Amino acid sequence: MSSQLLPKDAHRIPEILSLEASTDIKKPIQFWQLYSILGQDRIVGIVGNFYQRVFANEDWFRSVFANVGGVNHHIGTQASMWVDVMGGGPYYHGAEYRLSFHHTHNAHQLMNEKGAKRWVKLMVEALEDSQHLMTDDPRVRPSLNTFLTHFFAKYATDFGFKNLETFGEINPPLKRKINFMNMTADAIEALSEDELRDALTGRGIDLKRSHNKEDLVQKALSL
Repeated sequence: MSSQLLPKDAHRIPEILSLEASTDIKKPIQFWQLYSILGQDRIVGIVGNFYQRVFANEDWFRSVFANVGGVNHHIGTQASMWVDVMGGGPYYHGAEYRLSFHHTHNAHQLMNEKGAKRWVKLMVEALEDSQHLMTDDPRVRPSLNTFLTHFFAKYATDFGFKNLETFGEINPPLKRKINFMNMTADAIEALSEDELRDALTGRGIDLKRSHNKEDLVQKALSL
């Protein structure tokens, strides 16, 4: 919501709150709905692809993970976290506290720009190599990118490093469907100018000439 990918009243919209992805290909998959599309095996496969790359990497990077456990340990714990966050949980015991503890005490050597750059590089490679696990739904990869971008930005803030990396295309902003007929005058007036324009245009209203917000509100009220 703060990044404007979701509307301010997202917590009241059933299709956003649902753990089931919409069957409408035009609507993005929220990352907490990914389990309904991918299921556990595909998620484990993507995570496994990533950690195979981690454990085949340079010692300065690999050793931080190896000190905690072997490749199967990391695949298991990370996949549990993904499954949980993607709507298939609860699997990741300890939730946010465990995640924060791990990054602060076990992986702090990599929670910087150098470590972040390598982590993202390997993850992008793993995603590219795991396209066969993402089904034929073109919305899956942007949703995965949105999930990773969200948490990566959080870690950058928590650990004070610059977030200069990207995973690729993320979900577009979700525009709520506005039905003026079901809205009070106050609710219509509370809409932003962009929301009014989009909704009116969607109803076939000609807005070729310049209209200020008051004009747009009056047009909406007249419908």
